[in-house]
Amino acid sequence: MLPSEQVDSTRSSRPVARTVNVGHGSNLVGPMTPSLSGKTLVISGGSRGIGLAIALRAARDGANITLLAKTAEPHPRLPGTIYTAAETIEAAGGRALPIVGDVRNDDAIAEAVQQTVDRFGGIDVCVNNASAIDLRMTDALDMKRYDLMQDINCRGTFALSKACIPHLRRAENPHILTLSPPLNLAPHWVGKHLGYTIAKYGMSLCTIGFAEELRADGIAANSIWPRTVIATDAVKNTVGADLMPRSRNAEIVAEAAYAILTSPSRETTANLFIDEDVLRARGETDFARYAHSDTDDLALDIFLDA
Repeated sequence: MLPSEQVDSTRSSRPVARTVNVGHGSNLVGPMTPSLSGKTLVISGGSRGIGLAIALRAARDGANITLLAKTAEPHPRLPGTIYTAAETIEAAGGRALPIVGDVRNDDAIAEAVQQTVDRFGGIDVCVNNASAIDLRMTDALDMKRYDLMQDINCRGTFALSKACIPHLRRAENPHILTLSPPLNLAPHWVGKHLGYTIAKYGMSLCTIGFAEELRADGIAANSIWPRTVIATDAVKNTVGADLMPRSRNAEIVAEAAYAILTSPSRETTANLFIDEDVLRARGETDFARYAHSDTDDLALDIFLDA
């Protein structure tokens, strides 16, 4: 998730964006469940940022949360580990199971799912949050980085969801939620940072495919994407600190994710949601509380046109 242009910018002369199955507020049904109390979530890459924000929102209800992430030791530029995240989740009222593992490793995924079921008795929600990013153009992108993005983003989403599906089938209101964008097929997006675009759009295709394949099982599959850049340490350190004032905090994505996950799984599925649209459908109109700073000059996130 990165900026492209300002939220309030005017339309340019670029080709009109073609989007596929973008979920607007009217697509959101519910809530059916009053909370996520007692529900079990498996979240990939949830040691910080948006993944941790989603975990903390669920923890406030008393949810059980498995974190599958690689960050066992502090990163020199990114604060927090899977263990500090687990402590924060439990302090918020949830129960945490931190598992150090790589979403590219099938054995690690299988072990994380089994440990979750052994500890909490089942799985209600799979959140595909883990992602790798490299915005270099094709001739500058080395194939090692290309493979990393495909393996973590698209393959990791497919593999973790696949491992959770047998347990989701037994859940009361099962959801798969993926952090991926609307399928904007406008050439100016498809032709920009192609390696990353393929990896992120692959995640969104998983959402559409899972939703259709699992419809009869009552398992919802949706994606969520922020309208604006989100102020995370990853954005600060890899993109630029100058974007932080033009960003929103991760809590806006977490609140939108919560709204989706408490909706009826048989009715709210196959959507590529935008966070702000979800919250507007819930009646929220004041988004100032999510602002990282006092500015209206918010940066529109990548893959979105004004």
